[in-house]
Amino acid sequence: MTVTEEHPISIRAHAVLFDLDGTLVDSTNAIVAHWTRFGHENGIPPERILATSHGRRLIDTLLEHTPHLASDTIANELESNLPKEFGDRCQSILGAPEIVQRLDKVFPDDRRWGIVTSGTSSLASQWLDMFGMPIPDVFITAEKVGRGKPDPEGYVLGRRLLGADQSLGKKAIVFEDAPAGIRAGKAAGAVVIGIASTHSKAEVLDAGADFVVTDLSQIEVVREPADSDDFVIRILRQA
Repeated sequence: MTVTEEHPISIRAHAVLFDLDGTLVDSTNAIVAHWTRFGHENGIPPERILATSHGRRLIDTLLEHTPHLASDTIANELESNLPKEFGDRCQSILGAPEIVQRLDKVFPDDRRWGIVTSGTSSLASQWLDMFGMPIPDVFITAEKVGRGKPDPEGYVLGRRLLGADQSLGKKAIVFEDAPAGIRAGKAAGAVVIGIASTHSKAEVLDAGADFVVTDLSQIEVVREPADSDDFVIRILRQA
């Protein structure tokens, strides 16, 4: 069946978790500029760094390519400066501000969404502030996990904090763009909706996404019925 507004795909869930870079904000050009400069300054072909950096913690990328620079202090400094230096190359993903606002309206007294990002708190909070999106109560950044994506630690923690622990039989939906994050979401037992913003539809599906959309304008959030303890995510159009 063709997915249309008359025939959407509907998924009932208790909570939703978003990645940030590539999912709520399109920071690709800013990150490419950052790693390009870093590569030139450290004698590493930028394309070698960019081949594995997306969707991973910056500290993990440093460990792989410049282990002598792999400290929390350096990672935090690099990420804190990134929006200041390259923020003009970043924009929000279409539909992102609207979907988080809608999620807050659906359950105004019981926030059911959070963010699990490989970025540091400084970087992630600057991106959200730049585009007028709130910092959620469940805000899991690079500093809050021992193992970054594709390890599911962040998404498992996010599910638990939102009352959607897999052991409770509560369904969670993860929105992700990067293969590492998609694999993390699936390993955490979530339904993963892939965003084809930084990788092709084929790459997103190959990583394990259950569905693929181009952006978040193709997603609708409703509470159905009105007194339900869950909400419904509707996919109006797939990529």
